[in-house]
Amino acid sequence: MILTKEKSAILGTKNGTGEGVACLKRWYVAHVRIHHEKKVAELLGKMGIETFVPVQQEIHQWSDRRKLVEAVLLPMMVFIHADQKERMAALTISTVSRYMVLRGEGKPAVIPDEQMARFRFMLDYSEEAISMNCSPLARGERVRVVKGPLTGLIGELVTLDGKSKVAVRLDKLGCACVDMPVGYVERLGEKTN
Repeated sequence: MILTKEKSAILGTKNGTGEGVACLKRWYVAHVRIHHEKKVAELLGKMGIETFVPVQQEIHQWSDRRKLVEAVLLPMMVFIHADQKERMAALTISTVSRYMVLRGEGKPAVIPDEQMARFRFMLDYSEEAISMNCSPLARGERVRVVKGPLTGLIGELVTLDGKSKVAVRLDKLGCACVDMPVGYVERLGEKTN
């Protein structure tokens, strides 16, 4: 069997020889029972399936105390990086109900790897709280962060509630936004598509 380099890369084979196992992994969004995001991720991890649950530290205030808690950014959702077989195996967990699909389509929505990488970087290195904006958001000017812990992040400069924010778009879910002083970004010139 002769494979081109492009097909070899897609199939995950070695040196185009056909050796190896086809393993085209993609990012999917699984809907899970409320407050079970971390438990589902733990169970899938034990099955050898890579997951990501976006969490951030928040201070919760009660009448008698304040506490720093780890809050899930997208309730009832777990990102799963899986091939076809692993994607089906994840549905065997009783607290996983289904995968997110786009309106009018029957197959699960795929989150592009590049968008997931930017989103994870933003969550890992931001000192500010990340917010999700699920309503339609006008495209902003492409920027690169040049100061602070998010240096190198590429996103869109948008204005929400009168504040400048850098947004990382997740095509199927909306935008993850973080406050950003304008002096911390450099414009890349063109508007995003």
